Parts: sequence; structure tokens; C-alpha cells
Amino acid sequence: MLLDLPRAPLQPLRLSWLGAAGIEAAVLRLDLVDPLISGNKAFKLQHHLLAAQASGCSGIISLGGAHSNHLHALAAAGKRLGLRTVGLLRGHAQATPTVSDLQQWGMELHWLGYEGYRQRHRDDFWAPWQARYPDLRPVPEGGGGLLGAKGCADLPLQVQAQLADMGWDNFDGWWLAVGTGTTLAGLVLAEAGRRWVYGAVAVGPKHGVNEQVNALCGDQGHSLIDASRGGFARMDSELLAFMHACEAESGIPLEPVYTAKALWALRDACAAGSLRPGCRLVFVHTGGLQGWRAAA
Repeated sequence: MLLDLPRAPLQPLRLSWLGAAGIEAAVLRLDLVDPLISGNKAFKLQHHLLAAQASGCSGIISLGGAHSNHLHALAAAGKRLGLRTVGLLRGHAQATPTVSDLQQWGMELHWLGYEGYRQRHRDDFWAPWQARYPDLRPVPEGGGGLLGAKGCADLPLQVQAQLADMGWDNFDGWWLAVGTGTTLAGLVLAEAGRRWVYGAVAVGPKHGVNEQVNALCGDQGHSLIDASRGGFARMDSELLAFMHACEAESGIPLEPVYTAKALWALRDACAAGSLRPGCRLVFVHTGGLQGWRAAA
């Protein structure tokens, strides 16, 4: 039942501030993998779907917000594969393009409020939901956990197969936005110390990213950089102007919740001289463009 996903294109990332710092970069376009099951979410879902199949479950229940890229990908996958999906949503009922898609694809929605959603890390959180939906497999927020990381561990193979097209024989490290830390953990596990993984954390400290990453892959082989600008989904005119300038120069669509913040952190690292001139980085475009529709 694995999702049949094409290879994500690896393309040159040309931005003037990268050139000025002597940094070569390529972008792994996970946003182009699938029009609906998009970005890193597609890879994070792979082994969760297999586990649901292996355990005889008829579908998956998971969590997210009103613009959730994870729930969007999950609902689309459920529709495509004939699986039942249930979403537990942060806050109170609201109409967004994402929510409209979830409903159209048959996902059953429950709005938990804000306090109810904050309980998701409690040990007993899933008990009443599993009692209500015994035939569904619970999946962590964002498709996280070891199964989510295992799916993302395939990404280095996609890059390796395209290095010659870039004129590269190798590269030095990865750079990507971090929400739950699952994709970063998958890369760290796959690299096993061969290349460094830089994670630009797009959420605030209360999300416990450092603890989640360490639980999955330990504290070696990566760096976590605060790129949240004050919290999850926090954005300002300066960030938006930077994002639009990068889009115009690179020709690559971005969004401000994850990818633009990761690029901002990369620019700061270049300006600070934290990266040696001549190094080659693969920037992971984690998708998320659908979640930007409500404001774009």
C-alpha cells in the first residue's frame, strides 16, 4: 500500500546572497512530488500507512490545525487508497481551503478547542479516541515518530541519484525547516554521521522539538537553529518581503510558515560566516504550499 511517489526533482538554488557567501546550494523539490499528498508529509506517511495495513486497521486517526499540511496529505491518501480517516483539529470549527478539502475527501473532523488540543502529549490522550475508533491506527501530530522518520530516511537516495545532473560528486550537508523534527531525524539516521543536518526550527520552545529529535536519533549529527520569529506560524512584513524576493530571484514558490523561515536562517548563517565558502548544501523544500492558500 505504499504511496506511488515519483522522485522529487533536485534543482539549483540560485540566490544572490548564497553566491556572495560562496555557498553552492540545490533544492530538493518535495513540493513537486504529488499535487495533493505533497512535500515531506508524503514520505512521513508511508510507513504509518503500511503499519495500519499490517495491523488490519481500516484507516488512520491523527491531529492537526485548520491549515494542516499533514491532515491534508492524510485525507488525500485516504481518499486515494480507500482508507477511513479521522482528524482531531486544534481550535474551533472554521472554514479554510484545507478544511474544505478534508471534508470533500471524506475525513471525519472533531474540533478539540485549544485546551483540548494541548492535551495531545498526555499519556492518556489517545485512550478515549481508540475506544471510539478501535479500527483506526493513531498517528502522531505531523506524521511524527519513528515510522515517520523511517520514511524520510529515503530522501538521501533521491538526492544521490541526481548529483551528477547537478555537476556534483558529493555534498556537505542538509538544510531544512523543522516542525516536529521527524524529517530531520530521518536524515540524521540515514546519514549516520556522513553529512551534517541543519534544522531551522519554525515552532516555539513549547513544542519540544529538541526532545522529540533526541528521542528519535540522539543528539549527534545535527544542529537546531531557532527560526520561529516568536512562535509557530508567526510572520511579519520583513519575512514576507524576504520570501517574495527569494521567490522572484529563484523562481521557486515558498510559504512563510516553514520554507521562508528556513531560508532566512540560512541567509543569517551565510552572513555570520558560519558556513565555509565552497560548501555544498541540499535545501529541502518541505512543501506546505497548500496551507498558505487562505492568506496568499
